[in-house]
Amino acid sequence: MKLLVFAHTPPPHHGQSYMVQLMLEGFGGDARKKTPGAPAPFGIECYHVNARFSRGLSDIGAFQGGKLFLIFWFCLQAVWLRFRYGVDNFYYVPAPGKRVALYRDWLVMFLCRPFFKNMILHWHAAGLGKWLETEAIITYRATTYRLFKPVALSLVLSRYNFADAEKLLSRRVRIVNNGIPDPCPDFATAVHPHRRERFETRRKIFAGDFSGAPVTVNVLFLAHCTREKGLFAALDGVLAANRELAARKLPMKLKLITAGNFVTDEEQAEFDARRKNPEVATAIEHLGFVSGERKTALLREADLFLFPTRYLGENQPVNLIEAMAFGLPIVTTRWRSLPEMLPPDYPGLVGGQNADEIATGMLKVLAVKSGERAREHFAAHFTIASHLASLAAALRSVETDVAKK
Repeated sequence: MKLLVFAHTPPPHHGQSYMVQLMLEGFGGDARKKTPGAPAPFGIECYHVNARFSRGLSDIGAFQGGKLFLIFWFCLQAVWLRFRYGVDNFYYVPAPGKRVALYRDWLVMFLCRPFFKNMILHWHAAGLGKWLETEAIITYRATTYRLFKPVALSLVLSRYNFADAEKLLSRRVRIVNNGIPDPCPDFATAVHPHRRERFETRRKIFAGDFSGAPVTVNVLFLAHCTREKGLFAALDGVLAANRELAARKLPMKLKLITAGNFVTDEEQAEFDARRKNPEVATAIEHLGFVSGERKTALLREADLFLFPTRYLGENQPVNLIEAMAFGLPIVTTRWRSLPEMLPPDYPGLVGGQNADEIATGMLKVLAVKSGERAREHFAAHFTIASHLASLAAALRSVETDVAKK
């Protein structure tokens, strides 16, 4: 199977670009750069158009004149690959419900769709279907349906995503979980004992059976530093939890460690202003963007992963998968696909970005969760091996189903 991958890889670095990178690496990379005759992993040859429209996080979804030229340039590459290598399957990641991003999708479909036999959409972002029905004017809906249809295959990350795929009348819809290489292969020997020890200390504190020195609990927020992603809600939740612990006279305090880039200057200025408050300054440490060994160390040393997101396009974020891989108890929002990522009846789900609810959720999870189940859930559902195998089988179904007819 030959697959035209019209999607960008990092930079800028976010969950969608990272997953595209993992897919390309798992399928052997761009076929043009491989040794002639080399086997294609999973039977899929990829031809990659690195459709990078944004240079940084602040550019994503923003209108810029230069992007119009890039759209035509990337589409020209795609059409050339179609005829040069006989690639007739077009893989694309559609936008969430954002007007500028949707305009880009319209142009790409208008310019490329007539040349390719099969359109394959991978719904890394969620919410387009609902946005089209509830917020967009009728001409937006009509234009989107007309330019995208017919869709041979929609790859979705959860049952929640079905609404997006069904709006575009996809012939086939397949659920394929995201998956990543195991970032903590030594969990059982190097991380798990530390997790258990810290949990036992917390359990004794909550039971009133602890007489040692006050304990600091490391709460990690690892995401783009925006209000939508939950940065300010996380801060307010930690402050509320610390006030509750002090009122109950428990020898424990939460410290919020934030890691990630700011997207807007306004939010960074607001964050910096809040840190001038002594109560806030002692409860938070901001590290900026982290990667590699520093990121691994943060995930190993954390006691809780906090992600109270209400981001419009949130779907199956990689940061939650990484937190599970490191055996971290999680508190996140009951938002879009997130509840489906966690085990049934998971106690760490909160309704939104209310500080008191977040504080209650954190204290509840810290008292009852040590992290082993999170690690088991990662191993059962979110490994790179299972992701690539499921993804390849779904992609190949486009051609095998056609062959059967």
